Amino acid sequence: MQKISDFSLATSGPPYTVAGYVPGSKGQPSFVRIYRYPNFGGPQAALANKSFYKSDDVQMKWNSTGTALLVLTSTESSEQSYYGDQGLHFMSVTGETSLIQLSKNGPIYHIEWSPKGNEFCVVYGFMPAKATIFNMKTEPVFDFGTGPRNVGYYNPQGNSLLCLAGFGNLRGNLEFWDVGKRRLIAQTQAQDSTAFEWCPDGEHVLTSTTAPRLRVANGYRIWHYTGNLLSQVILDQGKELWETKWQSALPEAYPEKQLNYRPVQTQNQTESKGAYRPPQARGTEASIKLHEYESAYDPKKKPKPGMAIEDEPSKSASKNKKKREARKAKAAQEDATNDAASTVTSSSSYSAPSQVTGSTGDPETDKKIRNIKKKLQQIEKLKEQQKSGKQLELNQIEKLKTEESLLKELSQLQIEEDWS
Repeated sequence: MQKISDFSLATSGPPYTVAGYVPGSKGQPSFVRIYRYPNFGGPQAALANKSFYKSDDVQMKWNSTGTALLVLTSTESSEQSYYGDQGLHFMSVTGETSLIQLSKNGPIYHIEWSPKGNEFCVVYGFMPAKATIFNMKTEPVFDFGTGPRNVGYYNPQGNSLLCLAGFGNLRGNLEFWDVGKRRLIAQTQAQDSTAFEWCPDGEHVLTSTTAPRLRVANGYRIWHYTGNLLSQVILDQGKELWETKWQSALPEAYPEKQLNYRPVQTQNQTESKGAYRPPQARGTEASIKLHEYESAYDPKKKPKPGMAIEDEPSKSASKNKKKREARKAKAAQEDATNDAASTVTSSSSYSAPSQVTGSTGDPETDKKIRNIKKKLQQIEKLKEQQKSGKQLELNQIEKLKTEESLLKELSQLQIEEDWS
């Protein structure tokens, strides 16, 4: 190959496979060709050939099996963007090539192959950034929506664990996803992180704040994929930490394990307290929204805009749903009996149970449920006072507005009971 400026050797083999890049000149396109050693007999011997314009530099990334290559092209500047133009191309040793279509404009921050080599993740688009998983046909198979992230890392075993993170000028957001089940396991923050690395066991991660990127609050943290912070070491003022690494291990030392976790709500599903607003402005729409986040979804299921997809209901989930419906029906029947006896009607969507319900087995969950029911009973009394014509205080009116969110939280706690 004449005027070759870069190459990349696949880590698998034999047989050994190598890709070479030749930049374009005088109106000619740039191109990447894939060869298999030792057959280098010109363009006819190439396993795959991909040409493209707008390329001052490329990054080439092989999958673990050496059967496919991702080529990230970039230019230093362009008329459309200060950051230049970028393109992501797919090449296979069987000859297939394609330009990967991304659903949001903006830079491509990170590309990452699954350790199993059968899919890859791309983090891209103007902030809040999108993250999407593609299969070997370059079809999007899952979209994580948008969020404050610029990298994505699979765990070493590739057993469906993926961490989406936001470092640099972002606040160190960490999202741990079970890709196989399309669920967010946990979300937390590792602020001021300059380094990230999965442990060889595939269950823990190491985040660090190191010099010379940052010279204050240097230290490291060890996390579990369920979001728990297990260890934290911060150096004394004036001391610098330059590098942190896990001790290496052979792949067979840590075989793939079944994931064990308790599902949590995504950022888009949880309600935020938001910024402070004066009493006279409460209850009205906010004038400014900094970011409108998109929920995760499966492109094949075509969800409604802004809605997250739901997993197919399992047998246990269907059984638990029937139990909840039976409890609701029983409670409604008891309420009707009580109403007939007291000749008092209520339009509330919530009725306090007439007897103490059984324990969920989790003391913290039981405590939360009791507190929520107590608040709902207080709201019932305020609604009766409002019906009778009593003028409520501002703080009492604000309490009435929390009824819907309390009912949602109560319903979620009852769902979580099935996972305890």
